[in-house]
Amino acid sequence: MAPPILSLDDIFLSFGGAPLLAGANLQIEPGDKICLVGRNGSGKSTLLKIAAGLVEAQSGEVFRHPSATVRYLEQAPDFAGFNTVQAYAEAGLGPGDDPYRVTYLLSHLGLSGDEDPKMLSGGESRRAALARVMAPEPDILLLDEPTNHLDLPTIEWLEGELQKTRSALVLISHDRRFLEKVSTATVWLDRGTSRRLERGFAHFEAWRDQVLEAEELEQHKLGKSIEREEHWLRYGVTARRKRNMRRLGELQTMRSNYRGHKGPQGTVQATVSDAQESGKLVIEADKITKSFGERAIVTPFSIRVHRGDCIGLVGPNGAGKTTLLKMLTGQLSPDSGIVKLGTNLEIATLDQKREDLDPEDTLANYLTDGRGENLLVNGEQRHVTGYMKEFLFQPEQARTPIRNLSGGERARLMLARILSRPTNLLILDEPTNDLDIETLDLLQEIVAGFPGTVILVSHDRDFLDRTVTSTIAPAVPDAPDGRWIEYAGGYSDMLVQRKGALEERKRAEKAAEKPKTQQATASSSSKVKLSFKQKFALENLPKEMAKAEAEIAKREQVMADPNLFTRDPAAFNRLAGEMEKLRGSLTDMEEEWLALEMLREELEG
Repeated sequence: MAPPILSLDDIFLSFGGAPLLAGANLQIEPGDKICLVGRNGSGKSTLLKIAAGLVEAQSGEVFRHPSATVRYLEQAPDFAGFNTVQAYAEAGLGPGDDPYRVTYLLSHLGLSGDEDPKMLSGGESRRAALARVMAPEPDILLLDEPTNHLDLPTIEWLEGELQKTRSALVLISHDRRFLEKVSTATVWLDRGTSRRLERGFAHFEAWRDQVLEAEELEQHKLGKSIEREEHWLRYGVTARRKRNMRRLGELQTMRSNYRGHKGPQGTVQATVSDAQESGKLVIEADKITKSFGERAIVTPFSIRVHRGDCIGLVGPNGAGKTTLLKMLTGQLSPDSGIVKLGTNLEIATLDQKREDLDPEDTLANYLTDGRGENLLVNGEQRHVTGYMKEFLFQPEQARTPIRNLSGGERARLMLARILSRPTNLLILDEPTNDLDIETLDLLQEIVAGFPGTVILVSHDRDFLDRTVTSTIAPAVPDAPDGRWIEYAGGYSDMLVQRKGALEERKRAEKAAEKPKTQQATASSSSKVKLSFKQKFALENLPKEMAKAEAEIAKREQVMADPNLFTRDPAAFNRLAGEMEKLRGSLTDMEEEWLALEMLREELEG
């Protein structure tokens, strides 16, 4: 085993009150790819700053190899003194580092380098900071939430870069899929101390549960031991005749350990407040379009969203996800086409920018809308401090200004407010940002079990796979041109379907290229024609498509009955499954017919 190039041993740090870190350890060896996990507020970012030398521990040992270079991804980069992003990123290079690395990284992170740092958005600032810390290829790279504000193509590119980097990594992230793909070891920070698993994040949750079960069993055994010792103290002959001071001392120690045991932080316990059921058809969009100047954001797009659907919207930053979302929910009018919203809609929105939060407002005032100490949840009056506890806020935080909350706490607070209000249509724009794994689990359960309708925008692939019933994505992922396609299933399902369509298109292109080559080499009297099978398909596919459309319409008519689901849920689910298959088949036939029609036009010159 190689000696560590950075080690933190028995780190203690307190900001008053209970210690934040009490005996935490972190060992980094060359080539390590460690994910640092723990609840919001457990001290992950603080431990990373101690490793970077930005925060000093009150006690404990910190060792950094004298020749080791360390780079830390700042949450709020300081651009003072830099006129361009290129200059800022190059300032992170050391003697002998390759300046081209900066250009390469900025390009893949969607920046030219000529941008004025004063004009950058939060997401662009994060990208510039990533380029600065990654460019020198340091011995140790400390990354705190590197995927925040990145779109999916960039996250997947970053995964590849970090997998092949020679730098030792320590990562903090809420993105499960990202951690699973990059990490090879896991450090769990819990109640001030740390535990290490020499396996990646994919194995963490099962290991964590085993550790907590073993801890609970030990506490149970300790409680039983205390009971036995107390029985001896009261009834033992020896104890009545002569006090055994050693045994009494051991009992006091056991009692102290039992009382002083700090169990794991609780989990958020919440359900969505019931609302009046919406109509069966929640949203119907027919051939809607939107352009800004010469740029098409949405070309004719149609969709029918039914009660119970969970729709995911994915795509690169700037593709138009938020614009499409606003059109579907009636916040923005399309340039052409029609959007109809269903009846009895109660809409609740979680905005990724947290614009609904006034930093000077208090938690209690925000949750109650300034209406005293109580709020109405599912028709029941609840005291605000009791409701806050369900979302892991302490009663003393009720009068705390929102500006003092961390990003994860702000997300949890908005979630608490949304879930207290009756809703049947949830709009979630990047809901997973800043949430810890346990709160993500809760949100996933809420979304998956929500009786109403959900539309969410997310870059979290794991969250999408676990929740959505269909995914809307740009037809051309690398260069969005306004065309959007709805795919059945989650993000991984979308990739499979998109790959199949791409392979089909390539086959059609090859088939189109082959006649051209034959035509160039054959004599002028010869002429390549469609095969019998291709002619048959070209003639019969329109009939098959019409049949599929008729079958879809027939099922839509039956499912339009608002009482069908209540009366016969099995029939409803069967029809929904048949509809999904028919739509998939119709899409396949349309793509095949289009490829053949293009081939026919090529052959006929």
